[in-house]
Amino acid sequence: MSTSERLIESTRELLWERGYVGTSPKAILERAEAGQGSMYHHFTGKPDLALAAIRRTAEEMRATAGALLDGPGTPYERIEAYLLRERDVLRGCPVGRLTMDPDVIADPALRAPVRETLDWLRDRIARLVEEGREQGQFAPSLDGAEIAATVVATVQGGYVLARAAGSPDAFDTAVRGLLTLLAAARPSAS
Repeated sequence: MSTSERLIESTRELLWERGYVGTSPKAILERAEAGQGSMYHHFTGKPDLALAAIRRTAEEMRATAGALLDGPGTPYERIEAYLLRERDVLRGCPVGRLTMDPDVIADPALRAPVRETLDWLRDRIARLVEEGREQGQFAPSLDGAEIAATVVATVQGGYVLARAAGSPDAFDTAVRGLLTLLAAARPSAS
């Protein structure tokens, strides 16, 4: 792995663990096992490196979610696969956690990939719900945008509940509850 790749990967890990303020250039260099001038050789500074790391994390999240949401099965089964996928629940969402970082949210450039990723996810799920409605798999009364916002809020809120409880059980309970509601919105469930 090249030095710039090690710097990006180290920054991704540190942002997830410590947030932007807690991710010092020194910590990045130590984790990347890179020399003192390496960061400034490859990036203009910490904000530039953080942006590269956030973009990489966002791309990875979209690829992982997209593989499930665009995969085989009915719209319900694809949403279910997304909700039930393996996650490191107690670490939280590497993208969603950035919304709680005041320095990321205050910087439009750092915030942009976070917003774009969450918007992409809501849009993709909304289109799946609409597809399911058109195929008669979801009740006509379901609004794709509302269900998509609920799915994303359940996942992000599930991370918060699990971290607060110190157990993934709270996340799993939230996901099971949402899947029960979605299953009840299927015409065959009536």
